[in-house]
Amino acid sequence: MTTYEELAKTVIINKKNRLVSYDHSLMFVGKGRSAYVFKLKASSVAIKVFFPTNTSIAKEEATIYQILKGVPYYPTIHDSGHNYIVIDYIKGLTLFECITNGKTITSAHIKEIDYALSLARNLDLNPSDVHLRNIFITNHNEIKLIDVARFRQKKNCRQWENLKKAYYQFYRKYYLAKKIPATLLNITAVLYNKGLIPFYPN
Repeated sequence: MTTYEELAKTVIINKKNRLVSYDHSLMFVGKGRSAYVFKLKASSVAIKVFFPTNTSIAKEEATIYQILKGVPYYPTIHDSGHNYIVIDYIKGLTLFECITNGKTITSAHIKEIDYALSLARNLDLNPSDVHLRNIFITNHNEIKLIDVARFRQKKNCRQWENLKKAYYQFYRKYYLAKKIPATLLNITAVLYNKGLIPFYPN
């Protein structure tokens, strides 16, 4: 049986962080700022393989998932190594996908995300970099959060509080569309990261 470490070694990433090749037993899921993610076709886990320049993040994220082990709002970690982690594969839509597909995000979802983040804080973590692409509503209508590598940062990250503010200030208004083009969301994110949206400090 092929080990997770052996599978991670089949993922070839060049010096420009471009994906060159990977084992046929892996299904490509997506690319983030520091890693590529694959689902193991024959199981219900995902393997996240970090860019050669970002391997230190693998250890940090693995450590944080271990701290969060048993908290149901976060995937369970199954293995980790020099440049990879293995966690539960989540079936569902990110909040970003919910908005672009017109799936309603309820106030109950928002409260549950708040609760999930409070449980992390109770474990002396500092949830940071919480955004639309790393919060899932699963196929069973459950909340799951991923990409926890920055949960031990010292700075006060206001990203989730600002998203929540926008939800109550704009999204919940009955006359506003619940389906928004991805291009518009991406432009808004760029403006936010540059500090160009008034009353929403990042």
